[in-house]
Amino acid sequence: MTQSRYETLARTLRRQIDTQVWLPGDRLPSLRDTCKQSGLSLMTVLQAYQLLESQGVIVARPQSGYYVAAGVQRPVRHSPDGRLHAAEQVDVNDAIFDILKAGQDPAVVPLGSAFPDPTLFPQPRLARSLASAVRRMSPHSAIANLPPGNEELRRSIAQRYAQNGIEVAPDEIVITSGAMESLGLSLQVVTEPGDWVAIESPAFYGVLQAIERRKLKAVAIPTDARYGMDPDALEQALDIYPIKACWLMSSFQNPLGCSLPPAKKARLVSILQAHNVALIEDDVYSELYFGSERTVPLKASGYRSEILHCSSFSKSLAPGFRVGWVAAGAYAERIQRLQLMSTLSASVPVQLALADYLQKGVQQGGYDTHLRRLRRVLEQRQMAMRHAILAEFPAQVSVTQPAGGYFLWLDLGDNVDAARVYQRALTKGVSVAPGSMFSADKRFSHCIRINTSFEWGPHTARAISILAALVAEEIKG
Repeated sequence: MTQSRYETLARTLRRQIDTQVWLPGDRLPSLRDTCKQSGLSLMTVLQAYQLLESQGVIVARPQSGYYVAAGVQRPVRHSPDGRLHAAEQVDVNDAIFDILKAGQDPAVVPLGSAFPDPTLFPQPRLARSLASAVRRMSPHSAIANLPPGNEELRRSIAQRYAQNGIEVAPDEIVITSGAMESLGLSLQVVTEPGDWVAIESPAFYGVLQAIERRKLKAVAIPTDARYGMDPDALEQALDIYPIKACWLMSSFQNPLGCSLPPAKKARLVSILQAHNVALIEDDVYSELYFGSERTVPLKASGYRSEILHCSSFSKSLAPGFRVGWVAAGAYAERIQRLQLMSTLSASVPVQLALADYLQKGVQQGGYDTHLRRLRRVLEQRQMAMRHAILAEFPAQVSVTQPAGGYFLWLDLGDNVDAARVYQRALTKGVSVAPGSMFSADKRFSHCIRINTSFEWGPHTARAISILAALVAEEIKG
């Protein structure tokens, strides 16, 4: 049967995509450019693109064009164990320390890193703001910027909350030395040693370290790889254990990359409110969404004064500055008192530099322009790496497809020891984050987390090929 012209063009484009002329996330030539190159009419080219879109090969973005899609999705295998897991003692810090140290070698491809590619951030512009801030510092700056922190910076953060429909006063915000300090202080202000805390499963390893340091007990709540924490399981845990706080990520959770749907957010907040349980919301990835609309944090709910909303600039703007904050609501003054007894305050020059950058960004569009570019690059890199994983890893391996952030969670299969893959990969110059980092027990010993923020090229492609070969060898035994 003779193919029509648009079908022939669609087949040509499909072949180019299959042979990686165009990688996942790449923008295809515009309709008009393709018309000029092919000599076909605009209607014929549009039909070809629409055919590929209907097949899931490409995706259209309003006012932007057509892009190569991520490829065929393997279903994410969910853990068969939906039970609650309680740990009266959490002991993970030594193992996590060893894994993190091993990934610091500059010769290693850092796919196990928790930090985004440092080349993605506006270092020259931040350096100018820092130099300007240092020149303008008065002798009284150290005192003036004690907790709750620099007033201009807190006002800029409050304005960003307001732009997203969330009412947070500058006085509710406490500037901290990164998100981990804001999260640690939040945990300290709502618990006493020996208290129970509900966490996700798998959970960000920083949660486990904070619980161990605070001598708390943890209840791990089953967390879906697509839709986040299970409200029914949380309600069951609250009926069994005297839980004082719940720590969770509502957007692009680390390590799964999942986000809570709006209905599930409302239910979780309602359950916690009914049981009078404080909520610590770890929201460091919310600016890194891939779609046209950012996710709305739990802090936007009517329960907001009881929610300690923690975030930072470390994942979206300035990893090395280590500046975060907590919108602490009713707990703001107590958080300040605790900070004065520990780190005293976040770095004053860095606070002033970020305030300078954000204020000038309002006039020049600097921060939001940077974020749009950052999101676009992260999405393209995630799609490219995911495409390679689907193409090279054994068929039994499943991989998530988050709508933001820069992590992929791979379930290698029950017969694969991820710790062994991690050790063998290190000897070949590649790091990954083994699943054992994200639980107080061995439930995720067959999983790994991969950082997708690094530029896709021969170096990264070789790392994925090495991992795929190692996993295949482990499966074969």
